[in-house]
Amino acid sequence: METPPVNPVGEKDTSQPQQQWEKNLDLTTQIRQQPRDPPTEILELRVSPDPDSQTLENPQETEKLATGLEGDSDKSHGSASEVPEPLQASDLWSCPDGSFVKKIIIRGHGLDKPKLGSRCRVQAFGFTLGSGLPEGWTELTMGLGPWREETWGELIEKCLESMCQGEQAELQLPGRSGPPIRLTLASFTQGRDSWELEATEKEALAREERARGTELFRAGNPELAARCYGRALRLLLTLPPPGSPERTVLHANLAACQLLLGQPHLAAQSCDRVLEREPGHLKALYRRGVAQAALGNLEKATADLKKVLAVDPKNRAAQEELGKVIIQGKKQDAGLAQGLRKMFG
Repeated sequence: METPPVNPVGEKDTSQPQQQWEKNLDLTTQIRQQPRDPPTEILELRVSPDPDSQTLENPQETEKLATGLEGDSDKSHGSASEVPEPLQASDLWSCPDGSFVKKIIIRGHGLDKPKLGSRCRVQAFGFTLGSGLPEGWTELTMGLGPWREETWGELIEKCLESMCQGEQAELQLPGRSGPPIRLTLASFTQGRDSWELEATEKEALAREERARGTELFRAGNPELAARCYGRALRLLLTLPPPGSPERTVLHANLAACQLLLGQPHLAAQSCDRVLEREPGHLKALYRRGVAQAALGNLEKATADLKKVLAVDPKNRAAQEELGKVIIQGKKQDAGLAQGLRKMFG
């Protein structure tokens, strides 16, 4: 009877390890030939909207995954969402009047923006203490309410008109130091554009703005009064020709505010709008005369003031202003004569 060969004591059988090594080599070769898929765990963590789901239970596994992403050129062609999006030109928006530049931090969704009457849920940071801006989330109605008369009201309203729901933005103001203002628009209700309003609705809103502006002007606040007059004019500009006669009064009142604010150039333009419709408007002629005198256009100022006095000879304000213009003209002539004597003497 034959018996199977027995290995001597102390001598190992190397045939099985050799076969196992060959199997492992074949398996390793197959694994290397398979395409590498991006780690699905990483992708799932990046797209999950729930912040709690972005935390792995095993911190050591997190470190391994992060290490595998850094400096791995073979895996750099994975999901494009892993690369931070560069700031685009569309992320910056300059207000047409130059009052601020908006940089979008978080893009909103949809194309709709707040309109007249929209109730907006907003949150703002970065305003100075004592500005009167409510802390935390607050609700503001576009185009309505006393909040628009605050120092921050006009700025926020202009910015909200350019924002989408869910958007967060930073506002950079020219000449302002310190951290930027950050504004978040969480939601808003549907409103209407000014052109969607009926003519009677626009005129009613314009009358309210005018009344509020006059109240502010009499209270010694020409800046806020000018804002009210400006908003009223924007409402009436969309009316079909010939437009509302209210525009004449609004431009004249706006010119008075602009003179008190040290804006003679704008005041002269506002008076021009009035005189285009009513060439004999005495208040507009007087205010344009004052504006031209402030701009150094003494001949134009004299002509306007004389027109006022031709219709109303007892107008004391026009008399006094014309006297100032005459004195200023004489000083200019004396200075010019002295300069000529030095030049040719």
